[in-house]
Amino acid sequence: MLWHTSAINGYTIEARDGDIGTVSDFLFDDASWLVRWLVVDTGNWLSGRKVLLPPSVLGRVDAKDRVFAVKLTKQQIKDSPKIDSDRPVSRQIESRVYDYYGWSPYWGSGLYMGGFGYMPGSGMTSPYLGARHREQKIDEAQADRDDAHLRSVEAVTGYHIHATNGEIGHVEDFLVDDANWSIHYLVVDTRNWWPGKKILVSSRSAGEIDWTDRLVNLDVDRQRIKDSPAYDPSMTIDRAYDEKFLTYYGINFAAA
Repeated sequence: MLWHTSAINGYTIEARDGDIGTVSDFLFDDASWLVRWLVVDTGNWLSGRKVLLPPSVLGRVDAKDRVFAVKLTKQQIKDSPKIDSDRPVSRQIESRVYDYYGWSPYWGSGLYMGGFGYMPGSGMTSPYLGARHREQKIDEAQADRDDAHLRSVEAVTGYHIHATNGEIGHVEDFLVDDANWSIHYLVVDTRNWWPGKKILVSSRSAGEIDWTDRLVNLDVDRQRIKDSPAYDPSMTIDRAYDEKFLTYYGINFAAA
């Protein structure tokens, strides 16, 4: 199912023994367009502290009451590594979170979209055994200015969208697939170019993102975007629409 990230913002995160806070942001990989982390604001419980949770830890969803259940206790989350909300999340910080919970990171051998690998009692080797070596490698990478490519959905909202021959609008929202937490589409407001119309842009049409000038560059021209299948924000993006849209842009639907 495709969700607007703006609709998930504010969802309550419910641990096994009580609420821990609400979803306040998402961190995605700008190369793969996969959501790697949900940023959870713990509010008054931990005095406004924010924690990171990979999408793979999410369990039951209650859309009516806007609640995500997670397979963790409040104490586990309370004791998790702290993050500095004013600084980018580095690979080193990610590694510390994974090591704390005993999970295999998405860049390691336990790769599976959201990065949920090792589980205690599963028979797999605990990542703790290689934690010191991995942290040393991460420190070396950080020294070489290695970039983990993690970007904030909140920060990218509002970025201008540039087709190959000019600007078409700005990012208003994102559509994410809860099956693998990949960002399928960017919702673009074209009011300054094409008044009153919102369009979808496939993340697979997105090229380089210019963080300095706040731009998302596309590999298609304005006319092709203008002639693309219409988008109504109130509609459900089903398989038929998805196939029609991707076929129009020459994207392999089966591989999308």
